[in-house]
Amino acid sequence: MSNSIISNKPIVKLQVSSAPTVSIVMPVYNVQDYVGCAIDSVLSQNFTDFELILVDDGSTDASYSICQASADMDSRVRMLWQRNKGLAGARNTGIRASRGKYIAFLDSDDLWHPDKLAEHVMLLNEQLDVGVSYSSSAFIDGQGLHIGLYQVPKCRELSAKDVLLRNPVGNGSAPVIRREVFEEIALLHEDGSLHYFNESLRQSEDIECWVRIATTTHWKFAGIEKALTYYRVNEQGLSSNVEKQFQSWEQACELMQSYAPDFMKSNKSLAKAFQYRYLARRAIRSDDVSVALRFAAKSLIINPKIIVFEPIRTLITLGAAVCLLLPKPVYSYLESVSIQVLSSFQKRSVIVT
Repeated sequence: MSNSIISNKPIVKLQVSSAPTVSIVMPVYNVQDYVGCAIDSVLSQNFTDFELILVDDGSTDASYSICQASADMDSRVRMLWQRNKGLAGARNTGIRASRGKYIAFLDSDDLWHPDKLAEHVMLLNEQLDVGVSYSSSAFIDGQGLHIGLYQVPKCRELSAKDVLLRNPVGNGSAPVIRREVFEEIALLHEDGSLHYFNESLRQSEDIECWVRIATTTHWKFAGIEKALTYYRVNEQGLSSNVEKQFQSWEQACELMQSYAPDFMKSNKSLAKAFQYRYLARRAIRSDDVSVALRFAAKSLIINPKIIVFEPIRTLITLGAAVCLLLPKPVYSYLESVSIQVLSSFQKRSVIVT
């Protein structure tokens, strides 16, 4: 697979002049219903030494005008526009324009807790060997209301294997990363520009970047247990995207094999089982019985060791997929009870602020 990259050695460092401590990169594409709230959650941060770079990726709705209005009102907000390149392309544009010591990402339909930046800056200032920080996340619905569930990642002593199997960063609104990390993994594109996320990937660009960092640099990953990111769960179109997402993950694995062949040879089979399980859960949330059952089964077939690594989560996924065969009222009741139990369990593992 060609990815139009001719070198993985950075030619120049990202320019820093009169830099804020943190540059926040927010890709924007047709999110007029949410982007204003996302921007407000940045402007409401208790840590204020930041710039917010809004990268409109060719929106066709009112997103651009909403973003421009924020840029007109606050000098910390910068507005960029480009023809549509996808999420990786928008993030790369924002990174190239950034000036901060640390670079944070916020997807334009998600939100941040007011202490998000303050907590990450404290961690990165204190732990100089950590290059990638992230936090737990609380799930919100389309109206921005908490649904009682959380992403609770492993936060300490992470290996490259942890990054590949479980993607502890979790989502695109969780990470805050040192500038030096991106300088170290920069890819020189054939057009002369530096890329950090691989633009040949329309999905799975994040996990490919995290694995590249974990396998080719000395930088460590560290998480914050507090739920500082509010991740919006959008059920629309989930099942229709599952097959495409798996194909994109396979493409990402091809790229990983090019720079970490021994690592991928040892871990891809189990990683594939984890990916099938993850996509089975997505299909479950959209009530797609056939896809959920097929992917849950594949996760066990491709590498049964997944039960050894995470028996409870694997069996719950398989059980939930089977339960989709029950009458809808019965399944809805079981789902509601399960969410209450899981929420109670997760609250013991995450610091809810």
